[in-house]
Amino acid sequence: MNPPADKPFLFVTRRLTANVEARLTRDYRVRWNEDDRPLDADDLVRGAADADAVVCCLTEKFTAEVIARLPASVRLLSTVSVGTDHIDLGAARERGLTVTSTPGAVTEPTAEITLLLLLAAARRASEGAAAIREERWTGWSPTWLLGRSVAGKRLGIVGLGRIGQAVAQRARAFGMEIHYFNRRRLSVADEAGAIFHPSLESLLPVCDFLSLHAPGGQRVLDAAAIARLPRGAIVVNTARGDLVDDDALIAALRDGRLGAAGLDVFAGEPRIHPGYRELPNVFLLPHMGTSTVEARDAMGHLALDNVDAALAGRRPPGLVVGK
Repeated sequence: MNPPADKPFLFVTRRLTANVEARLTRDYRVRWNEDDRPLDADDLVRGAADADAVVCCLTEKFTAEVIARLPASVRLLSTVSVGTDHIDLGAARERGLTVTSTPGAVTEPTAEITLLLLLAAARRASEGAAAIREERWTGWSPTWLLGRSVAGKRLGIVGLGRIGQAVAQRARAFGMEIHYFNRRRLSVADEAGAIFHPSLESLLPVCDFLSLHAPGGQRVLDAAAIARLPRGAIVVNTARGDLVDDDALIAALRDGRLGAAGLDVFAGEPRIHPGYRELPNVFLLPHMGTSTVEARDAMGHLALDNVDAALAGRRPPGLVVGK
């Protein structure tokens, strides 16, 4: 049964999980992106015609130009993501748009994928898997594909927010010592034994492993930062690709300055720096941090909770811009 004509009208820019789409169909009138492809500026403006709100994803770029062209009917951009790098928040604020995100829903799956990358990089999982698939494994040997244990090693975390704390909790179970750099020091309870560093320069020299959980739009790991890490350190990034200087990281991995890396995000993705594909000591994933049924259900439902609240005049739980 279709929702009544007086139900709010939403433009949904990507296909979502079955549970979330069932709720959308029940509660709203919906214009779908039937092709489930990334939309350009003209597509976004056309799709938003007469809509009360847009439910979007990281693949859609709401620049100042796009926001200026949106129909007057649009009151809300509800993104199914924790990040809002794809939305010009200043332009949204000036336009009077409400912007919401889904931060809490991504914590657990992103922490899980971080540990997967950390362990895979440390234990040379890419090389081992390739040897099996390419039929190059000739049998067990006491010195073949020796990796590094994480037990007793020091893990540096840049950004000890929700995800960083969830990573720290899991890493402690592997016997790792946690160090962190944050914009502010956390409470003793939230630190849970982690060692605070007042600057990135202070943190880097103690990192056998470094995991990035900072917001995008800044450069955290460049050649100078890499030079401060212990030789053979392992780097993990599940946050944003632009945190890393790709050329500097690839050079350090190639010459042995760094031991390995585990990467799930990239600048310019899905087109990544081709140098990564040439390196055996990099474990690469295609932005899978939140790729679980549970997480995508939770993200979609939180995005719709935001829509429900904002269109009813209440404060949305995932408010980023607006009232």
